Amino acid sequence: MSNLDKNSIIGISALLVHAANIDEAYTDHEKGLIKDFIKSYLEHEDVNNILKKAEEIENNSNQLLNYTNIIKKNPIDVKKDIIEHLWKVIISDNSVDQYEANLMRRICGLIYFPDKECAEIKLKLLNLK
Repeated sequence: MSNLDKNSIIGISALLVHAANIDEAYTDHEKGLIKDFIKSYLEHEDVNNILKKAEEIENNSNQLLNYTNIIKKNPIDVKKDIIEHLWKVIISDNSVDQYEANLMRRICGLIYFPDKECAEIKLKLLNLK
């Protein structure tokens, strides 16, 4: 599906952890969604170990958005999948605050993902809730 290697998945997972943490409530449900993302790309890896590494990166990195460079190099379908996972994490608590919305705008801008398509993904996921 993509040319995302293990380190890329760890970095993108760190972004997902960041999205989960932005409202200062990092729930088990959000962890589960991030594990689902990891499994969808690395089905034979230790998901808990990868999540732990992602959490460490997120804790130590003020340059988290550097991981958008990994995403930017990928085809639109991979970008779309990652944006969808980010939104799943963000809306898992049934609310989107200004910081979460701002994060998504910044990420979309950095990976050259169309705002309109980002909004459509968000709406689709909200409608599934």
